[in-house]
Amino acid sequence: MPALSTAHLENVPQTRRAYQVLGFLAHAYVWGTDEPSSKIPPQVAAPLIEVSETLGLPPLATYAGLCLWNYKEIFPSGKESHEMDLNNITTINTFTGSMDESWFYLVSVFFEYKGGRAIKYGTQAMEHAASGNIPKLISSLQNLAQAIDHLGSVLMQMEEMCDPHVFYFRIRPYLAGWKNMADVGLSKDGVLYGEETSPRAYAGGSNAQSSLIQFLDSVLKIHHNSTGERPAPHAGAQPKKEANPYLMEMRNYMPKKHRDFLQVIDTTSKIRDVVAANPDNGELSLSYDACLAMTKLFRDKHIQIVTRYVVLQAKKATKLGSLLTLRSGLAKKKLNDGEEKGTGGTSLLPFLKQCRDETGDPAAGNWGKRILSDGVMRLKYSKSNGINED
Repeated sequence: MPALSTAHLENVPQTRRAYQVLGFLAHAYVWGTDEPSSKIPPQVAAPLIEVSETLGLPPLATYAGLCLWNYKEIFPSGKESHEMDLNNITTINTFTGSMDESWFYLVSVFFEYKGGRAIKYGTQAMEHAASGNIPKLISSLQNLAQAIDHLGSVLMQMEEMCDPHVFYFRIRPYLAGWKNMADVGLSKDGVLYGEETSPRAYAGGSNAQSSLIQFLDSVLKIHHNSTGERPAPHAGAQPKKEANPYLMEMRNYMPKKHRDFLQVIDTTSKIRDVVAANPDNGELSLSYDACLAMTKLFRDKHIQIVTRYVVLQAKKATKLGSLLTLRSGLAKKKLNDGEEKGTGGTSLLPFLKQCRDETGDPAAGNWGKRILSDGVMRLKYSKSNGINED
């Protein structure tokens, strides 16, 4: 194969397209057989590094390359602004050519599109918090809660056209990166890129690389600790610990404008401060806590998906015989390994469950603290107040 040149890439869309294609090639080369490759050939590695540096992204298949830049309309509308239809978009590239894989990416694309409403109402809430307009802040938070609730419904559409068995055994092996993958056949130091003499280690594509999900945490001031280090909820004032290092690392896998946007939200969102400063305003506390409740419910649904598509399939793998003919979700998995690992290299369920449980920690009202602690969330909407206790 001749060396691929980036000399003819003229603009950002072309560079993104090259990044996307080269990322697919790199993962197919590393994970395409039962024994993973420890080196990416220079014909792919060199141009992948070039376009990655131009875009400010790591040189492998990230969430941006797999999902955000990997779709097109089937029947173009010709309009600059119109509603996206999940049934009118398709993927540009896949590893397997299966509808299951396309659907897996496309649901994420649609999720990001629908999440635009959450960003709209979240930033509006920030503006109203900064100006001290409590009635408008309440309205924006109620709209935000409903937008987050809708995201959970979008996520559950994954089950419509993506079979868990196909996902785990055929698709997921290709999504793994080369960081923390020593137990599945790679060097603990990662893989070699072309003629480089030192290996590189990067996490694979993950929903943690979605700026939308991290936006919700940032705008609502949901703090995530290192896995296993969550303090007791509502235990009073405590020294604030560093944010979960994995989540912060995943920002480096996002497009630069997404990273910069999150940094602005981190430093400017005062919604939680305004809610805390108005403890006697029950509707304000309730509206804020409803946002937390919907975010926690979304994370519950995410755990349901992960359990069905990864955890239960991993249990099947132990009963299906040879690991060389039926590859597990990360290319080659030890039968006695009791803990399933995410494509990003994390311990999957402990990480996700802690993120879910921490979502309720900033709850402002007594109702919110009670509901978000025991996990029983009963909300109903009314035309007069938007959100009420049930």
